[in-house]
Amino acid sequence: MPFQRYVEIGRVALVNYGKDYGKLVVIVDVIDQNRALVDAPDMVRDQMNFKRLSLTDIKVDIPRIPKKSKLIAAMEAADVKNKWEKSSWGRKLIVKKRRASLNDFDRFKVMIAKIKRGQAIRQELSKLKKNASS
Repeated sequence: MPFQRYVEIGRVALVNYGKDYGKLVVIVDVIDQNRALVDAPDMVRDQMNFKRLSLTDIKVDIPRIPKKSKLIAAMEAADVKNKWEKSSWGRKLIVKKRRASLNDFDRFKVMIAKIKRGQAIRQELSKLKKNASS
């Protein structure tokens, strides 16, 4: 089966463009073949083009166009936030956000740590090569 993620009511998506960039939203209704009605606990319900949404593996069990309170309850019951933070995609975005917030000195410290890690790896590798050859 080529596709695993379908546009469906209750599908959690990540906004990849626009004013809500980086937010997790839930598809609450499909308007037409290009747009969906999306909602999240911290935003106003709005229509969004599918090109601006990246579908995730997470799905919430909700009826079509639920009230905000029912949506929030369903998202908490499905544990959407924790599932997202534990996924590799979510972890990568958290690391990306953290790196973007580093100042100059923090970036310098990261650079020095990478250099030291590389030196330690090279030393261990050379020890293993010596042991293997003798």
